[in-house]
Amino acid sequence: MHMSEQIEDQATGLRRMINPEPVRVIAVTGGKGGVGKTSISANLGVAFAELGRRVMLLDADLGLANLDVILGLHAERNLSHVMQGECTLEDVMVTGPKGMRVVPGASGIQHMAEMTPAENAGLIHAFSEVANDVDVLLIDTAAGISDLVISFSRAAQEQIVVVCDEPASITDAYAIIKLLNREHGISRFRILANMVKSVQEGRDLYNKMCRVTDQYLDVMLNYMGSIPYDEQLRKAVRSQKPVVEAYPRSRVSQAFKNLAKKADNWPVPSGVSGDLQFFVERLIQFSSQYGEI
Repeated sequence: MHMSEQIEDQATGLRRMINPEPVRVIAVTGGKGGVGKTSISANLGVAFAELGRRVMLLDADLGLANLDVILGLHAERNLSHVMQGECTLEDVMVTGPKGMRVVPGASGIQHMAEMTPAENAGLIHAFSEVANDVDVLLIDTAAGISDLVISFSRAAQEQIVVVCDEPASITDAYAIIKLLNREHGISRFRILANMVKSVQEGRDLYNKMCRVTDQYLDVMLNYMGSIPYDEQLRKAVRSQKPVVEAYPRSRVSQAFKNLAKKADNWPVPSGVSGDLQFFVERLIQFSSQYGEI
């Protein structure tokens, strides 16, 4: 490489450090287990990648990490090895469909407070190293409303709340919205109806959520859309492939692609608030404030 090219490369790197490229950080949550959060995270990630976005998928279900299993990927190391300083984030990331990069969860770490200050610093540094290579960070959170789920959801810019048409799902989705709103000041959520039998059923489910939140909470729910029930999705899960890749022409795959296009047009924060490193700093800061974590 010529000297002029080296200087240009260094200048580009410096500009990025000073004014980092904004990263879209989206947490996929829902309260109840079994509503399809992990499958949605994986398929949205593939759909974003098909749009030409550089996607990182973080398995934040640290107690029962399973994203790599759903995608049929083999991960020898995970986030815990990064936090302990044994390797870099690049070392643990596995490449998924369409070049999407997957960060396997650190199974067994239930609370962020188990991390030492050095591990906190290591995590921030690890993410800052790859920040310039990511357009979208999708976070697959755990089921329930644990401290860890709240921390990841708070630190993200967007919260997708996945709901199915069953009482337990609606109750649990309301519980996590209420907690994030009343305790942590989040006032905007995107509702995604999953496994619906019709477009109208998805809209009715959203209206049900609105009726409850309008009565008791000061929040704004935006309807993201719906994902149809489709046997092709079950087949894809059994074959450990995202349905967007396994059955690209299926109704459910088209739904994921449309949702990714819609999400791709959501506003992205500018300046430092859009930096991936800033997300991790916020994650750790919020976890410390939460006390028990």
